[in-house]
Amino acid sequence: MATRPRTRRSTSQARRLAALLRRERTLWDEGFLRIAGVDEAGVGPLAGPVVAAAVVFPPGVGLKGVDDSKKLSPERRLELAGAIRVSAAAWAVARVEREEIDRVNIYQASLLAMRRALEALASAPDYVLVDARRIPGLRIPQEPIVKGDARCHAIAAASILAKTERDALMEGFDSQFPGYGFATHKGYPTDAHREAIRRLGPCDIHRRSFNLYAQADLWQWAPEALVPEN
Repeated sequence: MATRPRTRRSTSQARRLAALLRRERTLWDEGFLRIAGVDEAGVGPLAGPVVAAAVVFPPGVGLKGVDDSKKLSPERRLELAGAIRVSAAAWAVARVEREEIDRVNIYQASLLAMRRALEALASAPDYVLVDARRIPGLRIPQEPIVKGDARCHAIAAASILAKTERDALMEGFDSQFPGYGFATHKGYPTDAHREAIRRLGPCDIHRRSFNLYAQADLWQWAPEALVPEN
């Protein structure tokens, strides 16, 4: 009797994995053997880089428990990130820093980070699955999948690698820029983060292009170019 919940859980995970792999299995059957899933983390924060990951699994390989990174606990994300790196045929992580985000805007920066992650793979994929977007300039066939981080195994795996990499970076920034709480909120616009900006002013990794000062009621800190016109 005690094993029944465990059995049901295992069956549920197997069904979930089969659903996540549905698109990849079709593509493998069509002869695409190096399918890269791509996703990013860090579009919404007020500070820090945007990070993207690309993951290629060998045909037929899938990991139980892989899911949209936002649905997983930090501990489970780290556990799965390690398993993904071991099981993947190839994986890569890339980032776009705050200065470049401010120069090109966050949407373009997220696309750039994803392209850099693909270019950093040891060998080029022959098909790319992207979370809800198209990456400009790719000569490889690509397919945007709406809510792909919850519906596609390779994209979900990429979301986990991108999220864990970015979280680790923000935890490092916590000691470099003490007082902002980056290890806790990872740069997202929480009340505590806004209060820290009001108290300390923005630091070097805060995104000036995010109307940061308006969000924190901090116009007195804004450079002249960022003060809104009356």
